[in-house]
Amino acid sequence: MPDVIKRTGTRATESYSKAKLHASLQAACLSVRSPEGEAETIAARVAHVVTEWCQSKPSVTSHDIRRVATQCLRTFHPEAAYLYQNHELVL
Repeated sequence: MPDVIKRTGTRATESYSKAKLHASLQAACLSVRSPEGEAETIAARVAHVVTEWCQSKPSVTSHDIRRVATQCLRTFHPEAAYLYQNHELVL
């Protein structure tokens, strides 16, 4: 799996974690009141797509992961995708 380069570049890189991505996607779905089972299913599908996308890359940025995940999530749950994309703007 590729190394993930953090957005600010001030912290060290870390290895890509499908579980970490899955948890953040699931949290976005639950935040917009998706049923737990639906949130789990959507998060699993999107995490799988992003993981497949990452496979051939030696390194990716956290921004790249968020961009690809948002595009895929938009297909399944546009409202959760908006929240996921704009996570820093939401208070």
